[in-house]
Amino acid sequence: MTADHSRTTRAPQDELRYLLLAAQREGSRRLGDALRHLGLTPAQAEVLDVLAAHQPVTLAALGRLLVCEQGSPSRLVDSLVQRDLVSRIPHEQDKRAVLIQLTDAGGTLAAQLGDATARLTTEMAARLTASDVDTLTALLHTLLDGTDAARAIRSRYPH
Repeated sequence: MTADHSRTTRAPQDELRYLLLAAQREGSRRLGDALRHLGLTPAQAEVLDVLAAHQPVTLAALGRLLVCEQGSPSRLVDSLVQRDLVSRIPHEQDKRAVLIQLTDAGGTLAAQLGDATARLTTEMAARLTASDVDTLTALLHTLLDGTDAARAIRSRYPH
């Protein structure tokens, strides 16, 4: 097999890989821009969004629900505690554990996330039909199947 033949047979897979990486990078950049006026990073916004739907949760449970942050989200939570957006409260059943929940200020900011990202979401939706969204979502679920990210997404968006 020549180098040229190997390159052309790999080209569609390489293009797909770079398209996925480019879409992720562009999405992160645009999301960061949309959140900047709120003083949040995409990872911080995701924590607030998850807590708004699932609080209170342990740090471990929060980590299982996050897509933007790998591993333990303790530093991320620490930064939000310092800003008085989330608080740690004692777990009633497990004295070794703490629960993470939104403060009033965090709840107010979490409620603003939809408005902050609405333009980005609208622009993305305008480029695709509902059928395209369904197809792309199904394909991405297939690509991510068996990963921690897929489990987090399925936990947050069960259907």
